Amino acid sequence: MSDRILKLIIEYDGTNYVGWQRQAEGVSIQSLIEDALVPFEGGPVTVHAAGRTDAGVHALAQVASVVTSSVHDVATLQRALNAVLPADVRIISIEDAPPGFHARFDAVSKTYEYRIVNGPYASAFQQRYVWHIPGVLDVEAMRAGAATFIGRNDFAAFQATGANVSTTVRTIHALDLFRRDGGGTEPALLVMQITGDGFLRHMVRTIAGTLVDVGLGRWPASHIATILASRDRTRAGRAAPAAGLFLVEVSYAAPDFAL
Repeated sequence: MSDRILKLIIEYDGTNYVGWQRQAEGVSIQSLIEDALVPFEGGPVTVHAAGRTDAGVHALAQVASVVTSSVHDVATLQRALNAVLPADVRIISIEDAPPGFHARFDAVSKTYEYRIVNGPYASAFQQRYVWHIPGVLDVEAMRAGAATFIGRNDFAAFQATGANVSTTVRTIHALDLFRRDGGGTEPALLVMQITGDGFLRHMVRTIAGTLVDVGLGRWPASHIATILASRDRTRAGRAAPAAGLFLVEVSYAAPDFAL
């Protein structure tokens, strides 16, 4: 049988990992999945993800692709991989992809969520997955600031220092803030959901941190435009902690957003 391309949907709790990408030190999601595939390939294999999530960042539906010579059906592969992967990394689905499919280069948009607990406490079961902000947030001011990010902008002020990319221009299709029930007795969440054609390193976390500064009254919503125009990372807010960030969806069809 000739080589085939598999499309994997992966869920993971990123707390204990150095991120998606294989590193010289520490355990990555990529290394776990590549190592789990070795018995089926008889040698090393490279798994490409739609987004290289950073250390501590989670994914509800990361998409990855791999070229394989395996003749096993996808259901068997899924069961076998989940049997050897740690419990905090799960293969949700595997399917045969069209020829030439690449999880990263074919993606047209990604959606992330940043989750905040805004109240006296975050429950013991939320700590690994939220940013706890005890001070009162002005959510309407945050929404006003969020609107500034929508469209095509230069996000140099919102990327990690030292990043090496060909362009810092990205398009944000949607950026919403809304409340979500925490479930049971857990405090409610304030969720920032953002969809774009791509994101710079730490960009979503820096946007979240900057909007929290607006919500806490450290600067007005109108100041977001000044930060964007400056292209200066020191002008934006802190990068929010990795624990609150989730990759929730990767789209391979043009998003239906009016900009």
